[in-house]
Amino acid sequence: MIMTENGIENLAHAIILQAVKDYRKALKILKRNPRHKESKEMVADCEGFFLSKWFTTLTNIDGKVLMEKLKKEV
Repeated sequence: MIMTENGIENLAHAIILQAVKDYRKALKILKRNPRHKESKEMVADCEGFFLSKWFTTLTNIDGKVLMEKLKKEV
């Protein structure tokens, strides 16, 4: 199967969107229960992703700015 440019872009968006959903959910859980181990791990994993070379390969979004916005949401 050949991946089109549009397909690659859609995949990149889906990866980022899933990380945003996971990060937002983990932050909400930690707000209620700051000791929740799995949510702490998820936050750390997502923050690592948002600051990674891989993230900058997928998008032009500034990972630090994205994290700040998501934290303010919660």
